[in-house]
Amino acid sequence: MDYRKRLLFTMLFCFFTTQLFCFTIGRLKYKGGGDWYNDPTIITEISRKITELTGIEIASEQKIVQFDDDSAFETPFIFVTGHGNIKFTPDERDKLLVFLKNGGFLFVDDDYGLDKHFRREMESIFGKDSLKELPSDFELFNIYYDFRKEGIPKVHEHYKGPPKTYGIWVDGRVAVVYTYNSNISDGWTDVHNDPKNIRNRAFEFGVNLILFFLTR
Repeated sequence: MDYRKRLLFTMLFCFFTTQLFCFTIGRLKYKGGGDWYNDPTIITEISRKITELTGIEIASEQKIVQFDDDSAFETPFIFVTGHGNIKFTPDERDKLLVFLKNGGFLFVDDDYGLDKHFRREMESIFGKDSLKELPSDFELFNIYYDFRKEGIPKVHEHYKGPPKTYGIWVDGRVAVVYTYNSNISDGWTDVHNDPKNIRNRAFEFGVNLILFFLTR
């Protein structure tokens, strides 16, 4: 199967049917026992907010995708969160790499307990130390909203120390972004009753993520 054509068709179909660039954010259903389904309103809320703040049309309903049935190739942007273990099969690792090499983007937010398992999987695909902390002047932090001075918000306290943002380069571009000790996606849902200013900054970082993906 030509996965590149499948991704390209998804984006072109949306463009020509709406006259605006739009797509659906996929939520990855992964194996290992972690709660991949955590906070089911996250994608609906961030999609609506991005459209409100930028005019970019994003489908408000999440699309649950997997690599073992190739549904992951029906969306160019995949979101991952949860608590606990995440585990890919060898075939899923191969397909994730194909997805990224052909223009796909993966955003992962540790919701406490995912970190060591996610790092293990990335090391198995990309090698040791493939996750690099992104410097404060990296364009993701200033592509629309400015995070260069204070960094991304810590929505919930899970570990000591500041929140961090990591990236993995694939063929010269950052194709994987990983937020640690921030739990920023919890700020995209109202179920936690987080302060308005924290939620606003979380939404603004979501805007930066989408614009970063679209312009790479």
